[in-house]
Amino acid sequence: MKNLGKIILFLILTVPNILSASVKATVDAQSVSVGEEVTLNLNINGEDIQKPSITQLCGYDVISSSSQTSIQMVNLDYQKTYILSYKFVPQKSCTIEPIEIVIDSKVQKTEPIKIEVKPYAQDLNADFQLLLSTEKKDVYVGEPFELTLLFKQKRSVEAVDSKFIAPELKGFWAKGESQPIRYNEGEFTVTKLIYKLAAQRAGILDITPAQMRIASRAHIRDSWGSFIPNVRWKSYFSNDLNISAKPLPNGVTLVGDFSIDAIVDKTEVNVNEAVNITIEVTGDGNLEDIKSFKPYVNGVSVFDEKIQINGVKLTQKIAFVGDSDFTIPSFSLKYFDLKSKEVKTLTTKAIKIKVNGSKPKQELVVKKENPSVVEAKEEVLVTSQSISPFYATLIFFAGLLVGIALMLFNPLKFSKKEKSISLKDPKTLLIKLMPYEGDPRVKGIMDTLERNIYENANEKIDKKLLKECLKQYNII
Repeated sequence: MKNLGKIILFLILTVPNILSASVKATVDAQSVSVGEEVTLNLNINGEDIQKPSITQLCGYDVISSSSQTSIQMVNLDYQKTYILSYKFVPQKSCTIEPIEIVIDSKVQKTEPIKIEVKPYAQDLNADFQLLLSTEKKDVYVGEPFELTLLFKQKRSVEAVDSKFIAPELKGFWAKGESQPIRYNEGEFTVTKLIYKLAAQRAGILDITPAQMRIASRAHIRDSWGSFIPNVRWKSYFSNDLNISAKPLPNGVTLVGDFSIDAIVDKTEVNVNEAVNITIEVTGDGNLEDIKSFKPYVNGVSVFDEKIQINGVKLTQKIAFVGDSDFTIPSFSLKYFDLKSKEVKTLTTKAIKIKVNGSKPKQELVVKKENPSVVEAKEEVLVTSQSISPFYATLIFFAGLLVGIALMLFNPLKFSKKEKSISLKDPKTLLIKLMPYEGDPRVKGIMDTLERNIYENANEKIDKKLLKECLKQYNII
């Protein structure tokens, strides 16, 4: 009987708690626009609760979570209540599936909740507005145009925080972006941003809406009916745009309005002295599509630097080194002119270079021998055959003695002098190595010298290898 009393007392204390164990799921809004937040609240009653691990809802990531705990007295019994909150941003209509929670060693499930997501509709009277516009909706591939983004905010409205998400520009080259410009327009403060774009391919290209997420102060009612301060995020979207890009005429990759010039530092040099030329292209167009102007000149070594683009100006430097007079060929630029709607070709003048100290090239001439000379040689041959055996033996031994003397004393090794190696003038060293660039070792040294000279690199050269090459090819 004593044990029966304890059991009854235990049931009196525990049954109310078991019966009160429950979980209920609610949302702050079941119908929202694209970009608006939805908050899921789980109201959990019970003693022993295993909190669920929720990272996604409706297939979208949870962006924040929070929890609250309260204790209330119901029918002379203390009841503990938990509220777990999860925020997410659905992009389309979906259903929050039932969530399982273990309460007092039993599995409890929530009911499914449907969320309706409506397409975003721009409201020109809203506190915050985003607008995209462009003066050109029909362009050629590579043709630059401007995309203007306006963000308007009523001066009477404050924002706690904001996050800007730029429009997707797939299929476009982003050639530049202006600094934001702010000014007042009526009751709005306007921020203006200009993108400079160019179409990469032909066809209809879409510019997706830009997005601005705004955090504003708000007061919401908690589960116990009290109002608490909170921050609520809301997204505002711009309109989208469609750009029609037309292909350029066959054989043309440039479009715009250009000018070209070739500037040479000198037209008269010494043998193996470099001539430097600077090519300048100025204009409004797709300068980034221009390839290197490096030409081929027979008998002349040509070195080009990387193309540099600064705003509407393109420059490239090219060096020419030759051992005889040569001509730098003209440089041309072919493009589609937007004003005349025609293909134009710009050409610079060819430049003649005088090389002082150059040796004239000798022509190969094949001459026939005079018959009388041939007869004379034959007479000498016949005469040589008449030398006496004594003199022939004497000449043989004399030649033998001279050969032995050369082998013993080898005067050549005393005449050799150690050549000096200097890296103080890398351009001179580069020029002297040019005739032997077929040697991979020499080519590697030349590549390092070119990078140090024309690209301002600071790479070290293997002095031991350089010394071997200079010695092998007898370079002073």
